[in-house]
Amino acid sequence: MSLTTVDLSLGYDDQNVIEGLNLTFSKGQMVSILGPNGCGKSTLLKAMARLQKPSAGQVVLDGVDINTRDTRALAREMAILPQAPLAPEGISVADLVKRGRTPWRGFLSPWRDEDSKACHDALAAVQMQDLAERPINELSGGQRQRAWIALVLAQNAPLLLLDEPTTFLDLVHQIEVLSLLRKRNKETGLTVISVLHDLNLAARYSDQLVLLGHKRLVAAGPPNQVLTAANLLDAFGLKARVDPDPVTNTPMVIPL
Repeated sequence: MSLTTVDLSLGYDDQNVIEGLNLTFSKGQMVSILGPNGCGKSTLLKAMARLQKPSAGQVVLDGVDINTRDTRALAREMAILPQAPLAPEGISVADLVKRGRTPWRGFLSPWRDEDSKACHDALAAVQMQDLAERPINELSGGQRQRAWIALVLAQNAPLLLLDEPTTFLDLVHQIEVLSLLRKRNKETGLTVISVLHDLNLAARYSDQLVLLGHKRLVAAGPPNQVLTAANLLDAFGLKARVDPDPVTNTPMVIPL
């Protein structure tokens, strides 16, 4: 399954934040979208999830414009986790995760064994089985984020779109969430496209990076080709050294 943007322009109130963007996201990869505030990272993710209408161009999934796809069918192929999602007051982890099965069930469809298995497997993947009956609002930030990830995993879509999944988490929980997604990616071939702010974590956990600047693409490709001193200066106006991470040998950005 491949996702492609074709001459894609996006914006608000007749002001584009992205213009003429052409990208291809390949099946089975972890991809991070990077760039300065206001460059359109979250807007791009929303457009790829059909939550933002392009001002020009297309988003194409397996050769078909997503805006022509049936909503339920599209939800079976891609799942999105927005920034700071809100859960109903008092809802338990288990009931939240069950909502991930909505694309696979009719309005009056009975709960099936395959729905139970999908939820069980999703909770197991994020190691939340013991907290399944706990209300979401009683959990820590890292636990809540794992519960939301379980919801989108229960959706069983082969493509996952995440808008800043590590925001508001401390470093330990950021690593926990990204390690979980990487493990799932490696074990199941899940394609994961995330908006991230931490350049070094993005380099460590991603196969490909997309670096946006003002209304345009600065670079796309493997981390060592995207995170260069020249590209960081271009996108962020940031003077930096880029050295190999002593643990992973991935690029490590050191601001000057």
